[in-house]
Amino acid sequence: MSGTSVDGIDAAVIQIAQRPGQEHGIEVELLAFENTPYPVHVRNSIFQLFDVTKATVDKVGAMNMWLGELYARAALSVIDQSGLEPSQIAAIGSHGQTIYHAPEKNMMDGYNLHCTIQIGEGALIANRTGIPCVSDFRVADMAASGQGAPLVPFTEYLLFAHPETTSLLQNIGGIGNVTVLPANASPEEVYAFDTGPGNMIMDALVSRLFPPMTMDAGGSIAASGQVIDALLEWMQQDEYYTLPLPKSTGRERFGQQYADQIVEMMKARNWKAEDVIATSTRLTAWSIADSYERYIAPQHQAHQLLIGGGGSYNPTLLRDLRQLFAPYGVQVLTQEDLGGNSDAKEAVAFAVLAYYTMKRLPNNIPQVTGASQPAVMGKISWP
Repeated sequence: MSGTSVDGIDAAVIQIAQRPGQEHGIEVELLAFENTPYPVHVRNSIFQLFDVTKATVDKVGAMNMWLGELYARAALSVIDQSGLEPSQIAAIGSHGQTIYHAPEKNMMDGYNLHCTIQIGEGALIANRTGIPCVSDFRVADMAASGQGAPLVPFTEYLLFAHPETTSLLQNIGGIGNVTVLPANASPEEVYAFDTGPGNMIMDALVSRLFPPMTMDAGGSIAASGQVIDALLEWMQQDEYYTLPLPKSTGRERFGQQYADQIVEMMKARNWKAEDVIATSTRLTAWSIADSYERYIAPQHQAHQLLIGGGGSYNPTLLRDLRQLFAPYGVQVLTQEDLGGNSDAKEAVAFAVLAYYTMKRLPNNIPQVTGASQPAVMGKISWP
């Protein structure tokens, strides 16, 4: 897994077992996990591809192969760490690196040409490792008129559904997304959506205002600042927050151009850099709480908000979330509070999705993505 923050490659080895007597539900044991940070020049090259004016076909094609090489190396490394041999691995699930995501309708000649692009060549991963590789998951959902996102809710239902507890599983990567698991829910009752920016705006602003830092490690910068009310109100006006479900978003809306606007406002109004970071941190927390109030609370009173992803390591963000959710009586926890691993969560998810692909079983939730039907997502490359 390589997410919108482009921090590096998350690789996990898991063992999967079906829960006895249950149609839905699996047991997953995490055998090994490893994060491999991208070299600076690789990360910079990936970021160039987020600009459609620079993402020429030769650069996209080369990076597709380059990332395939790096993903294959990461897979072999984590397999070695697990104490297993490549021959003992059934399949590799590789999400790849999203460089463009445009889920909204785009009609042309009567066809909906919405699209999404993830790179990191699966055929190369299969060749280098000798293991079948499942990749390019999202397009099968889009072919069925879905948004191709979010996909992790399928695995969250399998792993976290509970007969008595209504849980919100909030991932905070570059983008924030939430999965709603009502107590004793069937798969058809699960829903999910992107809440808005996760770490994306914070990371972009830190990179601009506090180089060579690329993120607010430990939330220390935000903790030293004060929220700028005028900036927060401006950020809250983005139309994304009021769009109807299903919905998803990405760097196209909340990426570098968005951060550039904030930096221009900061310079014009002489705002302090640490106050801008504090405000962008609060915006992420607010967007999650606003999503709960707007889309979830009217139907389901949640018992807990379970945080995963890189944002779970930001104490200032967690503080803001606990303050905003306290009036609702919702307990804010992290994956670690339940004995899990926030970093490994999405890598585990795509391993599970690949497991279903190899079994030729549907692995999307249509009411989550807006797809017209269940789909078996993922393209299989054989070694």
